[in-house]
Parts: sequence; structure tokens; C-alpha cells
Amino acid sequence: MIRLVLNTDGGARGNPGPAAIGVVIKNHEGTVIKEIGKYIGEKTNNEAEYEAIIEGLSAALEKKASIVDCYLDSEFVVNQLKGVYKVKNERMQVLWEKTKSIEKKFKTVSYTHILRDKNKEADKIVNQVLDSLN
Repeated sequence: MIRLVLNTDGGARGNPGPAAIGVVIKNHEGTVIKEIGKYIGEKTNNEAEYEAIIEGLSAALEKKASIVDCYLDSEFVVNQLKGVYKVKNERMQVLWEKTKSIEKKFKTVSYTHILRDKNKEADKIVNQVLDSLN
């Protein structure tokens, strides 16, 4: 069984505004095996957070992972994915359903909220993408 660690971040300059995602995938030894940075158009911060987790889980599938430990600095999105908060916004509902659909392809997926300073690698990727737009 392959276990991967996923750090994701999404951000928008303005809410909504130009948005990007950052994904860092590490193996069980902590070695970075893939990084993704991508501009995703005009989105809200929460939409960008979801887009990042969807991209990260999709990449983990490509790496044949069966267990994925996901770390996000968005407490709101983590609590929606854990079922603590209801998803009321229609656009967020679509992203939540897409995430849950991908999640079913793994044996186990966990979501953990971390502070922003513990998510520096993914955050840096988001900012590099957004800075490159200027």
C-alpha cells in the first residue's frame, strides 16, 4: 500500500479574483515527489482551496496511492470535508461532491487543518503563480 502526504493551498487576490492552487505531494519518508502550481481563473478563496484538494487527490491517484493524509490551512474546507459544517453554497456543493467522488477511489483519506506557517510550501507555490500574472 502506498501512503502519501498531501499539502494543498488555494488563494485568490480579491474574493473573487485571480486564483491559483499549490499542491505538494510527499512520500512516507517526507521526500517531495510532485509539486503542482496552476492558475485557475477567477475564483473565491474557498473555491481555490477545493480546486487544490481535487488536483492533489487526482495526482495522488496517478501515483497509485491507497492512503492519503491531506493537510490544508483552510479550517472551513476541512470542516466541510469532515462533515462538521454543511455545504450550503451551490458552487461549493459541486466542488465538495467532486472531492468526495475522488475520495472514494482510495482506501483512506484524512483531512487535517494546519496553521498557515505549517503549509509554507503549498502557499509559496500559490503566490508564485499569482505573482507571475503581473
